[in-house]
Amino acid sequence: MTLDLEISGASQIYESDRSLGEYLLFHYGSAEEQFPWPSGPIYAVDFPRRSVVELVDSGSPVSSALDLGCAVGKSSFVLSDIANQVLGIDYSKSFIHAARSILHEGELAYQYHEEGSRWINALVKLDKIPQNLSFEVGDACNLDDGIGPFDLVHAANLLCRLPKPMSLLERFSDLVNPGGQLLITTPFTWLEEFTPRENWIDDPDSAVELKRVLGKDFDLEFEKNLPFLIREHRRKFQYSVALGMRWRRKTFR
Repeated sequence: MTLDLEISGASQIYESDRSLGEYLLFHYGSAEEQFPWPSGPIYAVDFPRRSVVELVDSGSPVSSALDLGCAVGKSSFVLSDIANQVLGIDYSKSFIHAARSILHEGELAYQYHEEGSRWINALVKLDKIPQNLSFEVGDACNLDDGIGPFDLVHAANLLCRLPKPMSLLERFSDLVNPGGQLLITTPFTWLEEFTPRENWIDDPDSAVELKRVLGKDFDLEFEKNLPFLIREHRRKFQYSVALGMRWRRKTFR
């Protein structure tokens, strides 16, 4: 699948060098790099890995997995240890270019913001290069008809960054094989620069409505709150709490 996507509006946020550095640190940085203080919410780092390992049913065999909204790819690499084949898709060309560089070269040099005009040089370096993983640019609201289905679909903190989240929710039943897993996390951070207000899934409550929609084709097996921390610089952080869920695709519709 080759797409030439128009990057406009709020989506440009994820094409900047600063955003790329923040997300590479968020995905691959050490705990000390992500939160360089002796006290505080250190438990909220390493979210891309936790969004997989804390939700997945590790006892279910997984032949194929889709990481939708994979950003710079850490969760896709985690999935490559679980599934026979993994596809990571993200709308950001910058993020996918970085993920492919890490996959093909086994490492990637980058910078993240320290403070003021100061930046820190850092390096992503893999212990091993998986052979069962690929990355593509794609639109979660407009996926190719021929994609999937998969034994596992992972979509972390994606819904509230889509212009039409319902279009993806209604597509999940075609993306996940009967008996397969859907791992989804979201902090329900509805913002009009990403999602028009009329498309917010918040009536009567975001979690209630999400469960109502997915419950038509999936059974909810497990849920937990997953805090996460994104460093902007050494003294400023975004702290959020995502609702994490594992759904099982019903074997009948």
